[in-house]
Amino acid sequence: MKSIAQWLLSLAVLFAVPAFGAPEPPKDPVAGSLPALQAQLQAILTEMHVPGVSVAIVRKDGPEWVGAVGLANVERNEPATADTMFRIGSTSKAFTALSLLQLVEQGRVSLQDPVGRYVKDIPYDNPWEATDPVLIADLLEHTAGWDDLKLREFAQQAKGWTLHQGMTFDAGSHRSRWRPGTRMSYANAGTTMAAAVVEQVTGQTLENYVAEHLFAPLGMRTANYLEPVGLPATTLYHADGKTPYPYWHIIVRPSGSINASAKDMAAYLAFYLNRGKVGEQAVVSSASVDRMEVPTRSWAAKEGVSIGYGLHNYSTVADGFVVHGHNGGVSGGLTAMAYVPSAGVGFFMSINADNGAAFQRLENVIRRYALRGLTPPALPPAQSLPAFANNYVGWYQPDSPRSEMFRFLERLVGLTHVEVQGDVLVMSPLLGGEQQHYVSAGGRTLRRTDTGHEEPVATLALLKPQPDGLFIGSGGSAGTMRRVPTWAVMAELLGVAWFVLSIAAIVLYAPFWLVGRWVRGPRPVDRTLRVAGLLPVLSLVGTVALVASGTGDVLTNFGSASVFSVGLCVATWLLAASTLAFVYLAFFGSSNAARSVVRWHGRFCAVGLLLGVAYLGYWGIIGVRSWT
Repeated sequence: MKSIAQWLLSLAVLFAVPAFGAPEPPKDPVAGSLPALQAQLQAILTEMHVPGVSVAIVRKDGPEWVGAVGLANVERNEPATADTMFRIGSTSKAFTALSLLQLVEQGRVSLQDPVGRYVKDIPYDNPWEATDPVLIADLLEHTAGWDDLKLREFAQQAKGWTLHQGMTFDAGSHRSRWRPGTRMSYANAGTTMAAAVVEQVTGQTLENYVAEHLFAPLGMRTANYLEPVGLPATTLYHADGKTPYPYWHIIVRPSGSINASAKDMAAYLAFYLNRGKVGEQAVVSSASVDRMEVPTRSWAAKEGVSIGYGLHNYSTVADGFVVHGHNGGVSGGLTAMAYVPSAGVGFFMSINADNGAAFQRLENVIRRYALRGLTPPALPPAQSLPAFANNYVGWYQPDSPRSEMFRFLERLVGLTHVEVQGDVLVMSPLLGGEQQHYVSAGGRTLRRTDTGHEEPVATLALLKPQPDGLFIGSGGSAGTMRRVPTWAVMAELLGVAWFVLSIAAIVLYAPFWLVGRWVRGPRPVDRTLRVAGLLPVLSLVGTVALVASGTGDVLTNFGSASVFSVGLCVATWLLAASTLAFVYLAFFGSSNAARSVVRWHGRFCAVGLLLGVAYLGYWGIIGVRSWT
């Protein structure tokens, strides 16, 4: 399971929007001065083998620090500076949203317009298009219901490709899995479809439009969407901080390809802190910035949850403050861009290595330094839970996965029990994770009240009953969760337990019968049944080993036909075939001639393995072709 989790983490980095919600508790003290902060950053870089970090800390009246620590290039021992360009990943997305907001202000488009009114040559599938079309706002708020890009799309090197070429390479992810305007699910293709609207309306490429109407007036003098030529730019590295990645020409440039320096990003932060203005010039109106920061389309947003994903600008609660911005990631680079309008401060940081733990630690240190001495807003008084909250007691599963490929795992790992304790709604994740306590924030909304995680605004909603069940909607990483019957949860957990126990029983029994064969002599019927049970376990071990060994470069190893991706497909088919053979021998073969303990052990394990294989087969994991 650890290797699968590593694979999921590696995939999450791609054009990432890191998890919503409160960050991990900081382990480092708050720096009291800028030199102390710089020393702290250098110590973390050294300890965690990250070459360098680009930083901008900006207050409403001007920058406090714009610079960098560490190296831009390890081989050349080249230091990173305020002019060094780092790849900012999904932080790029907001420039598409800002472009559309400018067009909205000019009366040329509306966020409520259906996408199909403008884009005719890029296919997408929405079964509800007649009554609930995909709106421009859905693309920007990730509420179109689309799946995220397939691995083959992430893996494709698209140097020189047009937006149209990138979006028509594989349109399989452009399909609404549920009614648009109901649930938020992060989808990189949505940003690029929105960029296609900009291109259609303006007659310019998205890159040229942004350069003229955003980069130039904002003072982002070196920012660009393409590989920097003749400009100082960092090399991106694997987690070891030594092995470089080649430059990644991503297939959907508007979604995550911008290169920018700390100076560029300082100007960008000042733009938000001054509510759309650069000096006396309004690049967009303050009302447009306000609109960016608030989600409107999801069920939770319609109930009044203002925390979550707006127009390519998301909000969360950290250290008691409501923080806005957007994070991002590409292979070898992780970025945070965040600002607190109420406190008049923001920060940017970007590292040049695939090191999520170091990224989070550095972000915590910089954020807490930027917010030092500031008092978070007062918490509102707790309110009584509405009477209907008792109707929401029960088990819930995540029901808005970013990637359908991993729904099979997410729905089990994310199992959560909800109960009401007086005027507190308690959410208890089944597999680890801390228990969360919520109180009413008015209407159907709730806010968290755990010590250390107190939220001044609503982040959860008990959604109105839908024809297909009861849902809880979050403005955070939990997304939308569907209530499931207790019997169904117990049945799934029983199946998982049986599967795991069967594997354990086979593995633990194997040394005894292998030794016993030499002590007592061969028993052909017993041996056949035992070997038949061992083969599926070996296939499963092979499957996990392939995933584990391929996580060093997920895109290359699983986004194209390789020994890892094809091997994974073959290993899962072997798992299924050997399990079926084991079931046949245990129940219909010559097992009746085996000793009783061997026969019943075999049948118990055969049923457990069959349950696991049936589950994986139902969700498309048996024979998975990750390169297609």
